[in-house]
Amino acid sequence: MRARQPLSAALALAGFLALSGCANDGGLRVEGADAPATSTTPSGEARGFVPEQVPTIKPTPIDLNLQAVRKALLADKQLDSQSRAVLSKCTLIERCLSRGATVDAMHSGQPQLIVLIHTVEKFVFGGFLIAVGPGGPRRVWSLKAQQLKINPGANGDLVAESELFTLTDQPCCPSGKRVEVYRWDGRQMAKVSSLDQEGD
Repeated sequence: MRARQPLSAALALAGFLALSGCANDGGLRVEGADAPATSTTPSGEARGFVPEQVPTIKPTPIDLNLQAVRKALLADKQLDSQSRAVLSKCTLIERCLSRGATVDAMHSGQPQLIVLIHTVEKFVFGGFLIAVGPGGPRRVWSLKAQQLKINPGANGDLVAESELFTLTDQPCCPSGKRVEVYRWDGRQMAKVSSLDQEGD
């Protein structure tokens, strides 16, 4: 009878060691075992994990008169000379300003409007972020670049894409492209990344 006790204990120990090799801490990985459907495991955000991109809610489109935007820009003493020259001669607003996306890049709960400035030939050379306050529209941020496109990105960021031309490039065929990301830092739009890509 005593001979069976060490044998039973040895078999139990061997079985325990064999089973422990299949646990999630090491050895065989079992997919889905970390968070079963009925588990009360906290979400990734609660554990401190922040996803790379959080879906952003699109603000309600802003009804802003581009003539009022033109007037506000011309009254802005910090406006660059090229934009001032185009806007001062622009009598038909569609020839110089285009409405872009409505965003909330400032995280204020109030929408802002992206406005692009271009030549009569529709060559875009700059863009503005326009906010509306009690005194009317005002320029919050501006960017000068060739054939500029500004689109909303993740978490309220603005993604600016532009074409890079050299002196020998034809208007159809830029040498490359630049993609920049801008983010509101509480006071202004700050560039957080920039990437240049060569053309085909």
